[in-house]
Amino acid sequence: MKVTKVLEGLELAKLAAEAASKMQAQDILLLDLTKLSTFADYFVICSGQTTRQIEAIRDEIDQSLSREGLRLLHQEGVTGSGWLLMDFGDVVVHIFEPILRQYYGLDELWENAVPLLRML
Repeated sequence: MKVTKVLEGLELAKLAAEAASKMQAQDILLLDLTKLSTFADYFVICSGQTTRQIEAIRDEIDQSLSREGLRLLHQEGVTGSGWLLMDFGDVVVHIFEPILRQYYGLDELWENAVPLLRML
């Protein structure tokens, strides 16, 4: 009999951050939104330098969370646009090119969220 471990939102968010790190994403930020948002509990925000790196980050996050039984519910943006959003329900991942990350300013927009992890 195979036993499947069900991961909680925070564990999944950490797993997404680790997957992004594995693909050399920069400035990885994990935010706790549990007291601020009704649509997600955690944001993982990170940057990739090139379209190819953004694709690799996206693929690694998707594969890592899929191995834990979590499916991507929705994706916004395309890799060539410099921004991707991956919606896993309780966990939402944003992957940006650095210039677009600065432009959209999610780090500042969600400044009242609790930062749980920051990897530069």
